[in-house]
Amino acid sequence: MQTTIFTKYIDSPLGELEISATEEYLTSVLFVDAQKKPSPRKIETEYIPAVIHDYLRQINEYFEGERRDFDLKIHHEGTDFQKLAWKELENIPYGKTISYLELSRRIGNEKAIRAVGTTNGNNKFNIIVPCHRVIGSNGSLVGYGGDLWRKKWLLEHEAKNTGNYQASLF
Repeated sequence: MQTTIFTKYIDSPLGELEISATEEYLTSVLFVDAQKKPSPRKIETEYIPAVIHDYLRQINEYFEGERRDFDLKIHHEGTDFQKLAWKELENIPYGKTISYLELSRRIGNEKAIRAVGTTNGNNKFNIIVPCHRVIGSNGSLVGYGGDLWRKKWLLEHEAKNTGNYQASLF
């Protein structure tokens, strides 16, 4: 039996987002212009399930600086290693950053730093699974599937809302 996927497009401070979901959970939240492969045709479904409405409310609260954590049902498609790395991303506190090396240590394999970087790049839940909070070991702004300018914007947005804002973090 095939699962129906519903899709909604919204404008955000970071550009257009494509939100896809089943009746029960989100399947992806992606920046439209940063996708590695173009969508065959941009089609928005007429019916929008409750999980997408929950996302819309929570992402608006995030952009307004009122939400730090998301409470959404999501479904990752990937290997056990990828799922472990994505789950660990959710443990990085709002407004904080860690390095790719630290992330690989947290999942118990310090030598998997490149695999962790690739896995971050394959995260299909932009913003809500905070891969933007992972930076280079030297503190540099590196690697983000949604483009580095968005990563910088997200980190500065979170820093501003935690009182840790400086004129420019990067």
